[in-house]
Parts: sequence; structure tokens; C-alpha cells
Amino acid sequence: MRNFRSISINTKDKTAWVEVGTTLGQLYHTIARHSKTLAFTAGVCPTVGVGGHISGGGYGMMSRKHSIAADHIIDAKVLNADGHIVYRRSMGEDLFWAIRGGGTTSFGIVLAFKLQLVTIPGTVTVFNVSRTSEQNATNLVHKWQYTADKIDRNLLLRLFLRSITSPIHGNRTIQATFNTLYLGRVHDLLPIMQEKFPELGLLPEDCIEMSWIESVLYFAGLRNESFDILLSRIPTGIYSPVYFKGKSDYVRQPIL
Repeated sequence: MRNFRSISINTKDKTAWVEVGTTLGQLYHTIARHSKTLAFTAGVCPTVGVGGHISGGGYGMMSRKHSIAADHIIDAKVLNADGHIVYRRSMGEDLFWAIRGGGTTSFGIVLAFKLQLVTIPGTVTVFNVSRTSEQNATNLVHKWQYTADKIDRNLLLRLFLRSITSPIHGNRTIQATFNTLYLGRVHDLLPIMQEKFPELGLLPEDCIEMSWIESVLYFAGLRNESFDILLSRIPTGIYSPVYFKGKSDYVRQPIL
């Protein structure tokens, strides 16, 4: 299926037909060539395939505002068990429901998805702020758990935890990194953070304004690369030369 890579963008009705062998990077690149104010809500790893990612859900940096990728499937081209190609109208709503988040291998061979694109501002803001245990990281993680799902929906505030060598005493310590996309400008983001998460101490100089497609490169660890790097099917940047499979879990209640 890797050679099924055709993408057709319709900017008038804000849709895209995307074959399942396309990567997320190729999809993002094509959308950005057609419009500066359209995007698609999906993951941050550009070499991940569209078919598996979207059919399994597809969580990304715009999911608080625009939900997951599977919620934006509005039609599909499927080869069924009888060898017939069917679309939403002819396959029926039960099958169409099943291929949107439940995987596709049990229900037929999906050849392409029709996706509803989302409207975005011309400028978005990112920041990446780290704090260690000596810098109150434990309390920040606790506050984050009670804040991240209630803050402005234009803001997705991710948290990464890792063990590092402390720059203060040389022993191992925990570092919490808050990695964020805000669909808007810095002057709108700062008051939100000051009201909802002042403990982080976010400063204007921590923030970077850029276009959405630049943020795609930023979160993929490719900030200084050309947009055309998104067309590569080989992991690069922070993911190079590592190949890996990751899974996510979700909790309804804070774990700390």
C-alpha cells in the first residue's frame, strides 16, 4: 500500500482525498502548498503513514481544538470482501463508523480517505519550557494535571518527563518539559498562561511565533530544515535513525 500516495486538495470546500500510503509529512506539505490557513489535525511524526494513523484515531497538537484525525473522515474508498470498491454511501454507515478509529484491517482494504480540513490562523505560537525537580517540577506536574484539560481550547500543553544529570549538584534529577502549540499569537497566549498556569513563569522570550507548517517542522525536530524534508519517507531530525512504534494511553483522573 506504500505506493498509494495520491493527494487531491479542494480549497473551496476544505477537503482532501488522500490515499493511505501517503505519510503525514506529505499530506501536511501538500496542504501548505495550497493554503496558508488550512491544515489537518493529526500527529507530529511526518514519516507515519496516513492509513494506519487515521484509522486508529490520530491524536495531534491541534486535538484539543479540532479533535482527532478519525473524526474528520467524511468519506472513504474501500475494497470490500466481495472485491468491490465502495464509498460511504454504498458501504453503509455501520462500516463507515467502524473504519473511523477501530482500525481497518478487519473490515476491508481502505484505499483512500476523504478528509475535512480545518481552518487555522496565519500565525501560531510554540514554546518548550523545562524545569527540574530543583525548580519546582513536581508541583508544576501536579498543577498541569488539573489545568491542561481545562485551559483555552486553542492551547495544547504537552508534558514530557525524563531523568537528567542536575546542573546544580551533578546527581540525577527529574526534568519536566512543557511542549506547547497555541493557535494564535504570543500577546494572546501570555494572559492565558498567567491566569491559568502562572506557576510555570512563561516569558515572552520563551515563545516563538510561526506559521502552522513551520510548527510541523518544529515539533518533528526539523526546525532548520526546508519544507521539502516533509516529503521524505525516511525518519530524520530527532527521530533519525531510530525506527519505533509507540502507543498512547489516556486517563480520566489525575495520576498524582
